[in-house]
Amino acid sequence: MPLAIPVLGIAIFSLNTTEIMVAGLLPSLSSEFGVSVGTVGLLISVYALGMVVGGPVLTVALLRLPRKMSLLGLLAVFVAGQVLGATAQEFWVLVVARVITALAASAFFGIAMAVSAQLVEPERRGRALSTLFAGLMTAHVVGLPAATLIDQHFGWRASFWAVAALAALSALAVARLVPRTPAEEGIDVRTEIGAFRNRRLWVAYGTNALIIGAIMAANSYFSPIFVDVTGFSPGTVPWLFGLFGVGTIIGNLVMGRFSDRYMMPMLGWGFAATAAVLAAFALVAEHQGPTLVAVALLGLIGLPLSPVLSTRVIKIANPGPLVNTVNASAINVGVVLGPWAGGQAIDAGLGTVSPLWIGCGMALAALAAVLPAVLASRQGRPTSPAKVTAQKGV
Repeated sequence: MPLAIPVLGIAIFSLNTTEIMVAGLLPSLSSEFGVSVGTVGLLISVYALGMVVGGPVLTVALLRLPRKMSLLGLLAVFVAGQVLGATAQEFWVLVVARVITALAASAFFGIAMAVSAQLVEPERRGRALSTLFAGLMTAHVVGLPAATLIDQHFGWRASFWAVAALAALSALAVARLVPRTPAEEGIDVRTEIGAFRNRRLWVAYGTNALIIGAIMAANSYFSPIFVDVTGFSPGTVPWLFGLFGVGTIIGNLVMGRFSDRYMMPMLGWGFAATAAVLAAFALVAEHQGPTLVAVALLGLIGLPLSPVLSTRVIKIANPGPLVNTVNASAINVGVVLGPWAGGQAIDAGLGTVSPLWIGCGMALAALAAVLPAVLASRQGRPTSPAKVTAQKGV
């Protein structure tokens, strides 16, 4: 891998830490601004909405600029938004800061994927994207706990300042180590926008939202499942989340290594395995040993499918920044949809483990959507126009 790709992965680590760290700062923010924990939770929803809607719009505005310039500009905007949040004296200012950082993060993620795809040969794009997603997944294992720990010792503002400092250092590394990439041959503004006429691209986006939603439907309610159903002590919960997180990092490295060669089989078997593990987890959730196995397996095969999903999007359309930013938006739709559906199931009286069944259903829906392409790839039939790509079964 070119050194520029892990540098971009570190930047994504800092950007994604900002997205999720509010979950660990809820009590402190509630106390600071005199609002309910539920109101503070809106900061998570606002961030997701900014990524889903605002990121693609901002990316369109940047399409004609050199990509390295865009990356540096977005990091500057992100740092400014993070500083605004760290110094906020009113809750609405913090909301504005979250919107600013979300816009910058979404566009940065899409452009970083485009740059990474351009820096390596087409047959190594899956591995390059897995390096970027490693930054995203490490944020769950390291970023969130670290932000929470900083909050407990130095206050929530210190957590915001720490992420701002890391993002600023990432900008320096990007300026020094990420090369200027020429415009990708055959890809311009018209080509990027024209890709959205491809129905299969939207099917891929929908599939990505479903499978990520399946994982998040379960992951968002791990704590009550672990404590109220399985019988683990509350002090054990962080270690169980750590088990899941370590699994995602290992799975991401493995899947990224083979996603270029075995993309469609990995998606088919991965979706099926995710559904099976979620169903098994729901059935054995009252037993601690099997629960540990289910959590580890879900970490290995769930979120690590992300680079494979993104590789498929690139092969269907193109490796341009707009296609990738909308893919990031689709993933964030899943991040919002899964927890919402799981919460609705619990509120409807279906039980604490019902989010696992919701996740299983979403994974099966994703499998049904991708199955025709998987079968076509096994039979060697091309499913994409020759004008776009000669890939088969995508």
